[in-house]
Order: sequence, then structure tokens, then C-alpha cells
Amino acid sequence: MTAAGSVVAAPVARQVGGRWLGLDALRGLSMLLMILVNNPGDWGAAYQYAPLRHAEWHGCTPTDLVFPTFLFCAGVAIVPALSKKLANGAPCLPLLFGIGKRTLWLVLIGLSLPVFGMLTATGGKPFDERLASLRFPGVLQRIGVCYGLAALLFVTTSERVQRRVLVGCLVGSALLMTCVPVPGVGWPDLAGPMTTLQGWLDRSVFGDHIWVKGKYDPEGLLSTIPALATALLGVHCGRVLQQHAQLGERIAALLRLGCWWMLAGAVWGWVLPINKPLWTPSYALWTGGIAAAGLGLCVWAFEQQGWQRWARPLQVYGQNALLVFVGSALLARIVGSVWMVELGGKSASVKTWFFRECLLAPIGDPHLASLAFGVVWVLGWYAVLAWLYRRNIVWRV
Repeated sequence: MTAAGSVVAAPVARQVGGRWLGLDALRGLSMLLMILVNNPGDWGAAYQYAPLRHAEWHGCTPTDLVFPTFLFCAGVAIVPALSKKLANGAPCLPLLFGIGKRTLWLVLIGLSLPVFGMLTATGGKPFDERLASLRFPGVLQRIGVCYGLAALLFVTTSERVQRRVLVGCLVGSALLMTCVPVPGVGWPDLAGPMTTLQGWLDRSVFGDHIWVKGKYDPEGLLSTIPALATALLGVHCGRVLQQHAQLGERIAALLRLGCWWMLAGAVWGWVLPINKPLWTPSYALWTGGIAAAGLGLCVWAFEQQGWQRWARPLQVYGQNALLVFVGSALLARIVGSVWMVELGGKSASVKTWFFRECLLAPIGDPHLASLAFGVVWVLGWYAVLAWLYRRNIVWRV
């Protein structure tokens, strides 16, 4: 494990025997879509098309698959990263220290991104007032916590115990969401955040340090329990990839698991709605099933069929997923509010200038222009990541 925050020239194997190409491809696909969705040209004219928008509350669009798929991939990756060390008799304490260090760095990096935004913001409230409402939960924070817990279970418990924890996360969170009265409300009602136990808990613990102030946080405390189940579904699929010797057996097993989990999630969704902001257990199973089936299809296409040329763009994104996530967020802030130019006699950000002059003017439709900006952003980052890929440079924490 490299030093936290270091950039290393690592010998990244590009063949199936060196890395799990199907996993890299699926992780790269989820990261590519995440960058596309998070970077429209204009949020006011963000994509009007359902596949590129989150569900308003209940339901699941393709965009709602991105985060759980990435978290699922983090769970899968635990297996090859730690099982070989365990098999070689590595002491448990250094492994736990490494897990804890990586978890801490992911959480700290996640917290630093909004701080950077506050430092670079112009006008409005002073920095100390902005800091007083800093959001504590977040995407990287959830990934760090779920990775840390799943890796800790992988190192210290048996496969049977991990399966019991997985079931416990799903069933236990369902009971908490539906059977525990909400203070000041009564029996929970999942129709909106104000009448859910999740929303009450986030408001009580974090105060204004949440995504939707006064309501809830989609990466809040209670929803982290079924999110851990998503990571453990990934761990289970990682074992499938490791334990089956033949590619055909791996693919068939992953597709079977994916179908069963999707069916279970869909049926459960009749009673407990599929909902990303709450990360309901039905949502965890539904999206985990889609991710498992997607992993099976990636293994079939890129490892069994040998379509490695088609896998290359996804692999490029997948091997430096953390770098592009953090780098994209920082660069978006720089071009969106720090780097200013003159536009129509007024000061405007480089992002606004590029969107209006280079995309909106020739395209005309603000929705298509906003989508075009996201595509340009994805292609630009691909150029950077491809350069790093050719030189075997990977950022790890």
C-alpha cells in the first residue's frame, strides 16, 4: 500500500491475469457516468432527459445506478487486494492499520472538497460563516466508511459471518425505517424526508451540516447501513470471481446472482419503495443485482470475448477513479468560480464563457448545450487519464 495521497508509477498489468479487467471496466463506466452527470454546462438547463437525472424521490433512473455501482466495485476490489496478503500469512495488525489509514484519507479528502469550495467562493458570507454550515456526510465519506467496515469484516471474520452481517444490514435497516416511531411525527412515512427516521436522525446529529438543510442528507447516518450491504454484495461477487476457475462459471454465477438480487429488490420494492436518498434495502438489492449482472457482462465481453480494445476507455477511467473524481471536482470549482474572464462587459467564469460562446451559441438548445458541456468534460478528462494510463501512473491513498 502506497503512502497516502502519493502518485506512484506502478506496474499496472493490463491483461486479465494481472488485473480483473471486467471490474476495471465496470468501475470506469460508473465513474465516467458520474463525471458526466455532475458536470452539466448550466445547472439551470441541466439535462431534461430522465436517464441523466436522478429520480425525484422514489424510483430509480440510470443515474441512480452510478453511486451504488461504484460502491459495489469498491467491495469487489477488497477481495483481490486483501485475500492474497491473508493467504501469505500477513499479520492482521498491519492490514487493519492500512484499512484504517485508507478509510481516514477518503473521509478527509471528502471533507476537504467543500472546504476548497468555500475558500474559493467569491462574495456572499464570510468564510467562517460558510464553515459553520460545512456538510459533514458526502460521497467519498460514505465510500470510505463502507470500504473500511467491509474490509474490516473481510479480514477479521468468516464468509458466513459476513453474509449474516449483510442480511442483518438489509433487514435491520428495513425495520428501523418502517417500525421505529419518528420523534415529533409518529410512525414513519417514507413519502418525504421530514417524516422519516433518516431525516430526523440527520437533522438531530448534524444540524445544518447536511445536504438539504433542515431536511435530510442522502449520505446520512441511517442510510449508511444498507449502503454497507451494497459493499458486502460486492465482496461476495469478488469471491465468486476468485473461487471459480473457469471464466464461464464466473459469468454464469454473477448473472444468476444479479437476476436473483434484482428480483428480490423489485419484489421488496412493492412494500418498501426503491429510493436512493434513503438507500432503502430494496434499492440496495435492486442496484446490487444490476451491478452484479453488469460485472458478469463485462467479464464476458472483455475477458472471455477479448474485446479489450473496447474496454480501454473504461479501463482508463477505472484505474484512476479517485483521481478523476477529486480532480474533476476541484477543476469544476476553479473554472466555475475562480478563473474569471470578461463576457459582454461583465465578469464571468471561464465555464460560463465556454458554455455560452462555444456551445450554446452554435447549438441553440440549452439542454443539448448543457449535455455537450458534460461530454466535452468527459473527453477532456479521458485525455488526461489516457496519458497517465500509458505511463502506468495511478493515484492511490
